[in-house]
Amino acid sequence: MIPLWMFPLSITLGNTFILKPSEKVAGTVEILIDLLKEAGVPDGVVNVVQGGAETVTAICEHKDIRAVSFVGGNDAGEYVYRTASNSGKRAQVNMGAKNHAVVMPDADKDDTINAIIGASFGSTGQRCMALTTTVFVGESAEWIPEIVERTKKLSIGPGWKNADVAPLNNKTALARAERLIDPANNVGANMLIDGRKPHVEGYPNGNWIGPSVYDNVEPGHAVYDNELFAPVLVAVRRNTLAEAIKFVNEN
Repeated sequence: MIPLWMFPLSITLGNTFILKPSEKVAGTVEILIDLLKEAGVPDGVVNVVQGGAETVTAICEHKDIRAVSFVGGNDAGEYVYRTASNSGKRAQVNMGAKNHAVVMPDADKDDTINAIIGASFGSTGQRCMALTTTVFVGESAEWIPEIVERTKKLSIGPGWKNADVAPLNNKTALARAERLIDPANNVGANMLIDGRKPHVEGYPNGNWIGPSVYDNVEPGHAVYDNELFAPVLVAVRRNTLAEAIKFVNEN
């Protein structure tokens, strides 16, 4: 995840900014910096450093850096918080996103279904703002079969071919996603679409996983308890809005 919302606020308030992207998506920020230069941002105001754990530590401990902000997974985030705080810096850490949407029966059906599918499966679910959990209130749960049918029509393939669902970033991420959506780790929930190991013509070694949909999910199921970072839609059912709000707040 590249927290693009951070540097506009930072530099507007008079700071310089150092951006360290994930080493798994190192190239995207280079394009961003080129665009910033074209927009007239002076050299040295927004800076990029590449690298892994050693670079993270250097940022957290450097005496001239006064604050650190992080978006990402729990393990890395906890390390950033401890290290930056121990070095006397302010630390803002956002970890392990689990985004919920609540669907009421009086919502516009077509717009809602389109929004759910786009938010759940766009970018192959590899973004902190991916919608992984949809709480269907009352009769809105009757829309789940239609969501399943529309999801089955999504294309899987290379991003440069404008496929709806592109590959995951790396094989470790693929193995993790396959483990989390395994029915053995979600006993009691109903797998409506199993996206594991799809066939993509011409790309036998790609990190492919298709859209997956689970229904009747509850806390304790792997697809609910973990940040997925994969194209998975988790459906939860509740009878009233009050129950839905309580469920979301308890996450």
